[in-house]
Amino acid sequence: MRDTLLIALYAFAGAAVTGLLGAAALRLLRRRSLTASLTVVAAVGVVAMLAGTLAVAWAMFLSSHDLSVVTTVVAMAAAVSLATALVLGRWVVARSRELALAARSFGERGDFAAPAVPATAELAEVSRELAATSARLAESRERERALETSRRELVAWISHDLRTPLAGLRAMSEALEDGVAADPGRYLKQIRTEVERLNDMVGDLFELSRIHAGTLALSPSRMSLYDLVGDALAGADPLAREHGVRLVGDRVEPVPVEVDGKEMSRVLGNLLVNAIRRTPPDGTVAVAAERGPDGVVLSVTDGCGGIPEEDLPRVFDTGWRGTHARTPPAGAGLGLAIVRGIVEAHQGRATVHNIPGGCRFEVVLPTAAS
Repeated sequence: MRDTLLIALYAFAGAAVTGLLGAAALRLLRRRSLTASLTVVAAVGVVAMLAGTLAVAWAMFLSSHDLSVVTTVVAMAAAVSLATALVLGRWVVARSRELALAARSFGERGDFAAPAVPATAELAEVSRELAATSARLAESRERERALETSRRELVAWISHDLRTPLAGLRAMSEALEDGVAADPGRYLKQIRTEVERLNDMVGDLFELSRIHAGTLALSPSRMSLYDLVGDALAGADPLAREHGVRLVGDRVEPVPVEVDGKEMSRVLGNLLVNAIRRTPPDGTVAVAAERGPDGVVLSVTDGCGGIPEEDLPRVFDTGWRGTHARTPPAGAGLGLAIVRGIVEAHQGRATVHNIPGGCRFEVVLPTAAS
């Protein structure tokens, strides 16, 4: 038993010295190729075995012949181990370089194509993560392009919509200033109308900027949709009478919701104004509110004749106004974008789909807690 302990002690001492030297070598080579590190690891294993064997042989006074045999066997094992480490290291380095080239193209062209040759599980995981990141970045770039296009369209449309009333205001003010206005009272009334329209446009731009900046502060309170819809219908009734459109709100359940009353009134007002202006005279705009499987569903149905299928995904985009002429009082195309922003700020969603003879805008809001 004592001899066994001595053999273990001498073997451990020789292997420990080799392991410390190997650790020092790995520290020095930590920034070098993986091939060098694998070679050191293979060499440490073989040399540790050889050192332990020599220590035991010296302690046990083995014959030179036996020691030569053991040394030869260890040397052959060392050669095979080093050759295996070199082959494995070169293969891993090659796969790493292929992955690095793929990642470089990812940075230059914006897309990532995984190397065709299979790699280790770790490199394959890195490749999958890069592919997933590439897909997310592609979606982000697509959204950025869409937002940039939307911003350009908004600037162009706002410039167009501002130029007309400003030119009219300038002409009417010059006519009043020169005393050539045939009916000054009518001119002043028209000036007031144009100023109010410009004020509404600026208000919409300010609201939209708060939504996009994430600074829209909500003050939610518990209220009934019945009261909310009733107030909105009362506010839109004069415009409906002016356009000869009938407002209907007989399918409104008194469902409680937790919303910002002011902002949600703006949502309903924008939807009703949009529906009234696009419904022909003698048409009907219907409002409904009821419980649904996903929450409270608030809908506004108009008689606009429907929206082209290719335009449906863009209805809530900033500045979108479809195929209707961009003439007063069509506005700057910000109303529906504001609707979506406010609804999403309430953790809801806004959708639109065609129905026979028109379309239905739906707002889904979370149900108020009991």
